[in-house]
Amino acid sequence: MPDERGRTVSPSSRRLRRAILLIVVSWCAVARGASADEPPRLVLPVACTLGRTCVVQNFVDHDKGPDVRDYACGRRAYDGHDGTDIRVRTRREMEAGVDVVAAAKGRVVRTRDGMADTVGRPKENELQGRECGNGVALDHGAGWETQYCHLARGSVAVKSGDQVEPGARLGRIGMSGRTEFPHLHFTVRFRGKAVDPFAFGAAEGACSGGQALWRPGLEEDVAYRPGVVLDAGFSSAPVTLQAVEAGSIADAPLRPVSPVLVAYVRAIGLRAGDVQRITVLGPDGEILVDNTAEALDRDKAQSLLFAGRRRTVEPWREGAYTATYTVQRDGRIAVEHRFDTRLAP
Repeated sequence: MPDERGRTVSPSSRRLRRAILLIVVSWCAVARGASADEPPRLVLPVACTLGRTCVVQNFVDHDKGPDVRDYACGRRAYDGHDGTDIRVRTRREMEAGVDVVAAAKGRVVRTRDGMADTVGRPKENELQGRECGNGVALDHGAGWETQYCHLARGSVAVKSGDQVEPGARLGRIGMSGRTEFPHLHFTVRFRGKAVDPFAFGAAEGACSGGQALWRPGLEEDVAYRPGVVLDAGFSSAPVTLQAVEAGSIADAPLRPVSPVLVAYVRAIGLRAGDVQRITVLGPDGEILVDNTAEALDRDKAQSLLFAGRRRTVEPWREGAYTATYTVQRDGRIAVEHRFDTRLAP
């Protein structure tokens, strides 16, 4: 059969040309990396397990006005938030070291290091232009970029121009920049605009629409939860939010002669109207304490609830003490969590 120039081309030559063309097209696709049609598939940007050793504190805000709305039409965001906040529970865990890793293959285009951890709430203009704190930005090609903020001082492990693979260490979670708790602020951008890795391309106003950019196998880890228990345990001393955030609450374990027995829960993502309850059962199944809090008057980024009882003359009995924490929302149980401790002689 003649070609477009009138030359006769054998079937074998035609097949050879097609094979060469296929190789060239495939090579170009690899060289370009991600594309609009095939965005990068992301690994979790923190070396942790969601729901166990870390949690999502805030999602991207999809509301265009002053209200807030996450991708599932919940309220686990704040006004104008353009990224995903993945946090560890306590400063003690942060100080032990939790790695931040590259979510996809890419090239380092920006870094910053040397900023100290933030202490307290920063003043309005104190960090202008440096809100991200210590951070790294990666270019993944075809207009895709990821940014990693609030890294610990001295932990940034890459420099501009470095090529990195998915899972490569970039730094450690810290509290530099504009932040009040230890976390990674992770932003995904496409052609300069922040997008939601849980719902890329979702129609405006859609609930749980769009395309998740996470790699296959992470579905259970990244599944949306309307509220999350961040900490839960027992203590033999008064419980304060400061002690829980610092991780020092673990320094007061329950013993048979402890003066008080306190069960506590710190939860995130609670909403106005939510009703929290803690019930504690003793080794024989008897109710030791039952504390139902008043309905929340507003949305809470985090909430601490505890229930306690003083010891009488006799020591606490040996055996298991079990606590149940629930959050009732709109007449249904939205969150339920059980935890226990065991007293030995």
